[in-house]
Amino acid sequence: MARVITAAAAATTTNTTTSFIFKRPPSFLSSSSSSASKRLSLTFFPTLSKKHFTCRSIYRPDQLISQSQGLPETLDYRVFFVDQSGKKVSPWHDIPLHLGDGVFNFVVEIPKESSAKMEVATDEPYTPIKQDTKKGKLRYYPYNINWNYGLLPQTWEDPKLANDEVEGAFGDNDPVDVVEIGEKQRNIGEILKVKPLAALAMIDEGELDWKIIAISLDDPKASLVNDIDDVEKHFPGTLTAIRDWFRDYKIPDGKPANRFGLGNKAANKDYALKVITETNESWAKLVKRSIAAGELSLV
Repeated sequence: MARVITAAAAATTTNTTTSFIFKRPPSFLSSSSSSASKRLSLTFFPTLSKKHFTCRSIYRPDQLISQSQGLPETLDYRVFFVDQSGKKVSPWHDIPLHLGDGVFNFVVEIPKESSAKMEVATDEPYTPIKQDTKKGKLRYYPYNINWNYGLLPQTWEDPKLANDEVEGAFGDNDPVDVVEIGEKQRNIGEILKVKPLAALAMIDEGELDWKIIAISLDDPKASLVNDIDDVEKHFPGTLTAIRDWFRDYKIPDGKPANRFGLGNKAANKDYALKVITETNESWAKLVKRSIAAGELSLV
């Protein structure tokens, strides 16, 4: 699917829209659609004096269905996302990131209290969720993860972009990770509305792998937490526990512990929003083909 930019985003504080024209219709458009309808628009929302690049498509999360293929914990298992007509869509590219008022969509890859290492297959068409593998074998964490874990759609950590604030580390070539601290165990492929609270700058084998700490809006404590200090007050010890879990989970496999930048501490909400904005901008460059995609799927 070829995407061609028809307009550039104006560097203003007002919302602007950019359209993609498809050289051939993507799967969600019927062959009878008019040429004017074969467009995918991006709306640019200003935040922190920058802009979110988010997809104004037909894919409202509440109208999407997660659809499993194959058996769980097998090499063939995939969780696809489909619209109401049964057409496949990408949880990475086609679900909007920004919902306004500091709220974002979050796609669950790994439910809390589970250990199968599930992730969006960024190199497969429609980027379904699958279980990660190494040398042909399914990967598991050595122990359960204690929080819901997944990604922010329409974000990307650019592997060619060095972050001067985090030891000059380069991005890990994946969407940004989210650790959701709510009380409920969620399902693979569930889409939640979350608000960011903090950020951890994990450095994994030299690559920057952001962890955004967030809470789902439907959690009973969501109204009580709005920034990093609130997390310490209402979820005491949680930020340290998250940092230590991600620092140590590779040690049982004989690998060194992961490290963390920013003084080995979590950054506040404003910093988390800055990370989301910057990685959303990197994603926009990726799908506009301003940056080579390599093996990444843009479908």
